[in-house]
Order: sequence, then structure tokens, then C-alpha cells
Amino acid sequence: MTKTEQIASLYTRHVLPTYAPPRLALVKGKGTRVWDAEGRVYLDFAAGIAVLSVGHCHPRVTAAIQAQSAALMHVSNLFFTEPQARLAERLSALSGFDGQCFFCNSGAEANEALFKLARLHGRARGRFEILSMTNSFHGRTLAALAATGQTKYQEGFEPLPAGFRQAPFNDLAAVRTAVSDKTAAILVEAVQGEGGVVPADPAFLQGIRALCDDQDLLMLCDEVQCGLGRTGHWFGFQAASVTPDAFSLAKALGGGLPIGAIVAGPRAASLFSPGRHASTFGGNPVAAAAALAMLETVEAEGLLERAASAGARFRQGLEALVGGPYTHVTGVRGTGLMLGLTLDTDPRPLLDRCLEKGLIALPAGGSVVRFVPPLTVKDSELEEALEIVEEAVAEWHGLARAEDEEA
Repeated sequence: MTKTEQIASLYTRHVLPTYAPPRLALVKGKGTRVWDAEGRVYLDFAAGIAVLSVGHCHPRVTAAIQAQSAALMHVSNLFFTEPQARLAERLSALSGFDGQCFFCNSGAEANEALFKLARLHGRARGRFEILSMTNSFHGRTLAALAATGQTKYQEGFEPLPAGFRQAPFNDLAAVRTAVSDKTAAILVEAVQGEGGVVPADPAFLQGIRALCDDQDLLMLCDEVQCGLGRTGHWFGFQAASVTPDAFSLAKALGGGLPIGAIVAGPRAASLFSPGRHASTFGGNPVAAAAALAMLETVEAEGLLERAASAGARFRQGLEALVGGPYTHVTGVRGTGLMLGLTLDTDPRPLLDRCLEKGLIALPAGGSVVRFVPPLTVKDSELEEALEIVEEAVAEWHGLARAEDEEA
């Protein structure tokens, strides 16, 4: 029995089957690469589902975790800790408004905090509904599922909590029509990740901001997947030059450790008071130290600019697959290093071929191959990934690559 088979046997016996059975047992990561239990190396363009923005085991993040874990692991929020205070200061500064933070452990929890802010904002006027978007994704808790605009995630968990409705994404007129006297807030992603790597039009986000101002609603942004540099901006909404009342973060924030957060501007931050919300592990000193190191790395290594330039380079390579003999490939969309190769069919056969050739990517939206590599990805690794994708696409179509035919 191989090492992978041994791990898989333990896994299937003792772990609840909430995921499709994995094909790999990963044991090591460095930069943009991971190693499986049999020693095979892969390019990781999934990055822990957009988590490892500074790569696997970045030295600065690793050192911060080691130093903080040797000093203070956990004390709860009944006490001040410096890493949490410093992280809140940094996120508030990056947000561009005089914000305050709440810390938790995941994106779903961060979004739950946004929902509570919306309820508190609207309660005096009898407003409690949150308007989110079709094809959105906001997490797996019951309230987050209710906010998610994809029925496939909701099936079997009905009845879902009341107070959530959806309007078509990128359709401002429909959003205006959907607002009612019960609406307290509008929730939107600057780029829908799970929904198929679909960016919001800047005019759409600007229109939502104006609508919220006009109707006294909170504008809430879910930045869990697209935030913290992946789009070439610290936060995806900044590309549209808008400022939400509050937004959620997680995934990339901890450099690989679990941490979530909301950043709330003055209008929303004043809604919380002692006892209104809490999280035992929120802002844990080790996770907060890792997050600070992650933010420092993005800044020190110029990774916002890198996300934009590397994304443009990778996008150009993907676009070369469109409009030729590869008839299942229909387009490329996204921004920065959050890109999707759109297909006219299920992406899993193509993902399987990429994996066999040493490239890990993700599905999204039912017909999209999603690429979210570390922002530290090298040009040579982008080229290597593009070669693998083209080989896999050619084989999938029963064709040879143009380069192979010339040879």
C-alpha cells in the first residue's frame, strides 16, 4: 500500500464525506509548488482556494508564526493583545477610511458579522432584509447559504433563515427594483469567485453605492476571495473607486492560517457594542501575527503590481486558446491573478488532465476552470502552467498542440 493509499484509508474511515474523495495526499509546499506523498511535484494554481497569496510557507509568515507561538498562543478577547491591535490598525489604514475591525475564523463568520450589522442598522425602521446577488457565494452557515445566490448549495437545508433576497448581478436597474421598505443592506462581491470568476462592472458598484446613500442602506462587500491583492488592488471594490460601509475578509489574510475579519467604517462600526457579537478565537495572537506578516510581504515584494502584471501575462496566454480549434474553450474572464477559462461544458475532464500533467486548478460556476495562483508566482511558472493547460486542452479535443505538430 502506498503512502497515499494509507492516508486515504484513514481519511475515508474517519472523516465525514463532505468533500468528493481527494486524489492527492499533499505533504509539503514551497512557493508555488506542492509535493504529494509519493514525491511528485505540482504547480499549485489553486493556492488553498485563493488562500496562499504569498505562496506556501513564505519565510516571513513562517517566522512570525514561530515567534508568536513561542510567546503567546491564545488568551481570548477578554484581554488586549498587541498583534490583534496592530492588525486592526493596518487593515483600517488599507481600507482608506477610518475603520474598525472585528476578527473571527473564516469568511462565513465574517459575513455573519456583516449580516448582524445590517440587522442593527435597519431595526429601528423595521428593515431586516439583505439583498445579495444571483450566482453569489457567501459561505456554508445557514444564514450565509440564504445570502448565497446559488440553489445548488442550499438544497436539503430548507427552510433557510428569512431576510435574504437576490437580484441579478451587474444589473443595477434590477437591484433598484428589488429594494423594498424591508431592505437594510446590499451585499455584493467585486468579483464572484465561486459564481464563475465574474467581475462586477465599476458602474454597477458605483450605482449600488449611490443607491445605498439615497435609501439609507448599508453597502456591504464580500472580499473573502477577491480581497488582499488578488485583483491588483488591496480590495476588489477599490478598482471601482467606491467605499463600502463594511466588508469581509478571510482566505488570504492569514497567509495559510485560519482568520476572518470585517472592516467597518464609522457609520457601521458604531452599531456594535459590548455583548453584541463575539468570537473565542477571533484575532488569535498567532493568526494575527501571521496576517501582519502576510500584509508586510505583499507590500515589501510589490505583490499588488505583480498580481496585475502576472495576471495580464497569464490572461494573454489563456486567450490564445480561444477562437481556434479548441471548440470547448469559449473565453477568459477575471482580473489580476483571479482568472477563469470559460468552457461550454463541465470543466472536470480538463481539470483532471491538468492534474495528471502536474497543475492544480479549480472549478467554478459549473463551466469554468479557475486559476488563483500565489501572487509570488514566477514568469517561468506562468509559462509552465500555460504549456500544461494547452497540452491538456489539445488532448481533451483529440488534437495535438500547434507546437507539437510543427516539431
